[in-house]
Amino acid sequence: MKEWYSAGELAGLPCLPSTDRRVRSAAQRERWQARKREQGKGLEYHLASLPPAAQAALLKRHAASQPAAAAPRAPAAPSVDVESWGNVFARKPETQKQAARDRALILDQVVRLADAGQRFTDALDIVARANGLKPATLRNWWYGKNGKPGCKDYHRQYWAYILASAHVGRTHKADCSPAAWEFFKADYLRLERPAAEACYERLKAAATAHNWTVPSVRTLLRRLKKEVPPAVIVLAREGELAMQKLYPAQQRSVRALKALEWINGDGYQHNVFVRWPDGSIARPKTWVWQDVYSRKILAWRTDLTEHTDVIRLSFGDLVETYGLPEHITIDNTRAAANKWMTGGTPYRNRYKVQAEDIRGLWPLLGIEVHWTSLTKTAGGKNVGHGQAKPVERAFGWGGLGEYVDKRLEFAGAWCGNSSQDKPENYASSAVGLEVFLAGLADSINAWNARLGRDTEVCARRLSFDQAFAESYATALIRRPTAEQRRLWLLPAEARRVQRDGSVTLDAGSAPGAPRNRYWGECLTPLIGHKVVIRFDPERLHDAVEVFGLDGRHIGSADCHAPVGYGDTQAGREHTRARTQFKRAQRDQLKAQIKIDTLEAAKLLPGSEPAEPPESRLARVFHPPKAAAGGDIEISPQEQEEFAANFAANVVRLASRED
Repeated sequence: MKEWYSAGELAGLPCLPSTDRRVRSAAQRERWQARKREQGKGLEYHLASLPPAAQAALLKRHAASQPAAAAPRAPAAPSVDVESWGNVFARKPETQKQAARDRALILDQVVRLADAGQRFTDALDIVARANGLKPATLRNWWYGKNGKPGCKDYHRQYWAYILASAHVGRTHKADCSPAAWEFFKADYLRLERPAAEACYERLKAAATAHNWTVPSVRTLLRRLKKEVPPAVIVLAREGELAMQKLYPAQQRSVRALKALEWINGDGYQHNVFVRWPDGSIARPKTWVWQDVYSRKILAWRTDLTEHTDVIRLSFGDLVETYGLPEHITIDNTRAAANKWMTGGTPYRNRYKVQAEDIRGLWPLLGIEVHWTSLTKTAGGKNVGHGQAKPVERAFGWGGLGEYVDKRLEFAGAWCGNSSQDKPENYASSAVGLEVFLAGLADSINAWNARLGRDTEVCARRLSFDQAFAESYATALIRRPTAEQRRLWLLPAEARRVQRDGSVTLDAGSAPGAPRNRYWGECLTPLIGHKVVIRFDPERLHDAVEVFGLDGRHIGSADCHAPVGYGDTQAGREHTRARTQFKRAQRDQLKAQIKIDTLEAAKLLPGSEPAEPPESRLARVFHPPKAAAGGDIEISPQEQEEFAANFAANVVRLASRED
């Protein structure tokens, strides 16, 4: 900052005239320190001789035109943790931060005046009057007061930290008994979500009985918000699902995918009353398959409820039109996670997993199944995580409910999103099923064709149709074979093969009526084992297809339906078929046995009798004792034989022991 100024530069400053001539007159009258200008004519005047207000104005003008220069002060002492000052400063509101910065600029003006030759005490007075402050205030900022450090011994970069307001808000705590505080928390922090005023009334009643000290309800709520984290309050009063929403959802990118590589599905309950062919009126439910990459809806089926056949047939529509996907994401509802579709998939979390479970449709087609995550509530209930499926967003606000349920031709049939949202013309009419299905297809096509979709792939430019078509043109698509088409076109039942080689199905049988029975030669080797029977529910008297539990196709089985008790024609046909079966088995037996029994017997080698084994022990003969009243007579020949045998046994035993 320069020290000499001309009259033209000083004109108009506070406490000075507005013209050059009058400035020169004031300088001559007040005897300002002057000298001749180095360039040009006239005089220039020293900064220190100017009035204090003019000095402060020049200092402000110079500080505004140039970056602030660091005051030649010693850095902070090593024992002072200036980093902690910065952390405290960062947590203060912006108004306090800006006030501290303004104070640092005022002190900077004092330092600049002192560096220009002004006495420091005079510089404090000049800058204080120029900013409407007391000089004592600036001295306190510079030297410190009441144990608070001043800016004198610290670098300028820390001045704002030192000069920040020490106000921390309300620090006084109203008296509250610890037992009363715990009582209020136990009452207020529960899932019934009682009002604070009601909890306070109960607290006052308990305080009267136990002589507790209780502050106002507003004081208790302020203390609760200060001591208990907000997430804990939400968990206590609204549950885990509400608390989970306080944590940001994970964002996943689909840039690495291709069209049809990954699909997801879910069911949507329409808010429209539909008249069904049987005359009943009910809200339909549509199962929707959506491409994850482009968000296009690929296939759908509608019925009264969400069941396995709707999912299976809608998946067949998707595969027939576009091809086989590589991945599927669904939740673990009974309809979606059924064994016919997902059997053999790990981590199904639905139904008991058994070793003899059949292989489901998707594992057989080489499709990897992914399950949405589950959240266990405080009551032990598992709740699915809907955000894991992008198709859920199509069911939300402004989604298919607006496109489908509120169509013009459905006027009067819309029933509202909830019991609290019923229209005035509730249930005044019902739309026919054919009309509804046509409107559904038209609305989904319009949903896919809408331009400017705000997704990662569409980028507010493309429609779902366009995004899918661009990627589908370059994607490697798997096409199903005729053998694979049987898997999703025919429902299945797992049955054990009976002792006569037949299987029975529950499909199409009324309670108490005999079930359809099927037999084929391919079933005979599988007696006692479980097989999978795939059938056409509209043609239960036709042949069915037999598969193993591992998905291997075994063969076909014909229907053996019950016949009338006196139907002789059916009896003759059955006898003829059984005779043919027996004859075919005898022919196969003859074909298998090349030689007869006698020829086989001749091939057996002769056998020789085995040598008798030798005994290591011999029982010594003891003559029988004479009975009472008489003696036993032994002939001389018997005595000689006994002696000879005894001697021979003794010799044999002696030789074996050696």
